[in-house]
Amino acid sequence: MGNALQTFPPKKEQELQEIPPEDENREFTCEICIEPIPNPDGKFKNGDKCSHPFCTDCVIKYIRVQIDDNNVGDIRCPALNCDQTLDPVSCAVAVGQSVFLRWCDVLCESAISRFDKWYCPDRNCNALIVNECAGREKKKKANCPSCKKLYCFKCKGVWHGGRRCRETVDLNDVVLRDVVEKNKWKRCPQCSRIVELTAGCPIVLCRCGIRFCYECGQQVSRHWCGCMAYDMLRLRMRLIIFLLATLIFIILGLGLLLYQIIYMSRSV
Repeated sequence: MGNALQTFPPKKEQELQEIPPEDENREFTCEICIEPIPNPDGKFKNGDKCSHPFCTDCVIKYIRVQIDDNNVGDIRCPALNCDQTLDPVSCAVAVGQSVFLRWCDVLCESAISRFDKWYCPDRNCNALIVNECAGREKKKKANCPSCKKLYCFKCKGVWHGGRRCRETVDLNDVVLRDVVEKNKWKRCPQCSRIVELTAGCPIVLCRCGIRFCYECGQQVSRHWCGCMAYDMLRLRMRLIIFLLATLIFIILGLGLLLYQIIYMSRSV
């Protein structure tokens, strides 16, 4: 028997038609603010990573909070079951130049946070130096990548050829230390940067990304420090003493007034 050529019945025209794409011009409801968005251009687009019914204004506010308040560079998509991160390049136009530059700074700081880093000891340079060798490099002197001047790779100070690190005392460091003590400035407990607080809340945010209490110098994870509890208790005790003293003066004043009234009535 020969092999017969099998033929299949033609498919219906409806089966050959492709599924129509989703109508992107219709209005949608933002899942963050629960507001209807009539303009399809207001829908946020995270590049080619993911797409969710979020309006651009809500996502911009979300990004600003993550950058300014939480100092986070790898910002995750606000969708509950989405593991994608927001693409800074795709969001650059929406968030604006200032937020985008701050976002890039946070990403750079988080990228170099795992490396040993310091600043050029030359007071006219102060360029950031990152040790990407992670302890494998054992050289004693090196050149600053910015000003090309020599510095000690061990003590991170100005190069002191022929002398030990402990034998070298920079006059600028002594003057700076006196100025810091005179103005009662504080150093960050993580990166040792000098931080000046002119006014406001004692919980400050350092450039390295951590928060610490300006009063006691301890690193904190929230906008509160244990030393504030003692200050609040002391303030409450002063308030209670003031109220008791005021009450005593009022009672004495009323007693004196009552005594004068009784004395005058008897004299009449």
